[in-house]
Amino acid sequence: NQITISALKMAYARTTLAIFCVLLCSSVNSFVPGAVPKAFTTTSRGALGEDTSSTEDLVRGFQIGDAGKASHPFAERFGHLAGKPVPTVSDAMAVFTTELGGPINTLYRNYMSDLVATTHLSVVDARFKLDGVWCLGFTTVTDVLLRNYPEKDFGEKMVRALATSANLEYENVKGQADETKAWAEGKTAEDVAAALRGEGDSAISKLAKAAKADDYWLYTRFFGIGLIKLMEVTGTEATNDVMQKWVKEDLAKSSQKAEADLDQWSALNSKLVMMETLMKEIEIREKKKMADRLEEKAAAALKKQERDAQIETAMKGAEE
Repeated sequence: NQITISALKMAYARTTLAIFCVLLCSSVNSFVPGAVPKAFTTTSRGALGEDTSSTEDLVRGFQIGDAGKASHPFAERFGHLAGKPVPTVSDAMAVFTTELGGPINTLYRNYMSDLVATTHLSVVDARFKLDGVWCLGFTTVTDVLLRNYPEKDFGEKMVRALATSANLEYENVKGQADETKAWAEGKTAEDVAAALRGEGDSAISKLAKAAKADDYWLYTRFFGIGLIKLMEVTGTEATNDVMQKWVKEDLAKSSQKAEADLDQWSALNSKLVMMETLMKEIEIREKKKMADRLEEKAAAALKKQERDAQIETAMKGAEE
């Protein structure tokens, strides 16, 4: 019956959200150079490179006024941002709430809050650069997460508010995602690999060239999930071998975190497929039961009409 189907849909939604919590609601991943700058480590050498044998000397090397002034490429590139105000997660949540203008379904509330936070932490990083693969990951995640949201229009409004909370224009994100997906349609895994090597003039090729030239290029799960979506669009089996080739060999970045994200995303989809199959089977079974009950009611009503007609005929005969 409808109650059984509704209960199953609720269980499906809970399963989806629980797995998303594990996948997306942890700290942001990033690719950084293999060697950590000495100016940012607490070893036996101070921030300015002098030998130090005490905690006092070490702390003295990290005076607030010296933030961003270390003699290192990282500090030279991003040092001008030292001390400048950075929007907080609370700021992002306030924007999200204002843009949304209404209450979120209780089942989704905490998960959307976590998604706002993790998206904000990715975008607010000075190393973050918006690209089509990241955008494809963004839309893939929100599509899967909210595809069973009770109110479809409000679900779309949440996605728009999420983008706004990260200081992004949803139309731009959606547009880049659609363009990336359209580019991949009809292509092969090797076509994507070539683009990730920087070959050609596609948007993916351009972002790959920029990433290769950037020692501090930032990776987040949305980028990894965008690559997974490209595997789906190109009909490529989503395996760690493919992810390793695309990221480590072709893009020339560490693939460890991307492979971990692939494992988690694959586990999520396996559970969702199982839930969807179970839902369809139960829904078909319930519809069959409902059809059988309607058929029984119709047969009973027909018998009643025939019986009533016989009684009426008998009564008329008795009167005559």
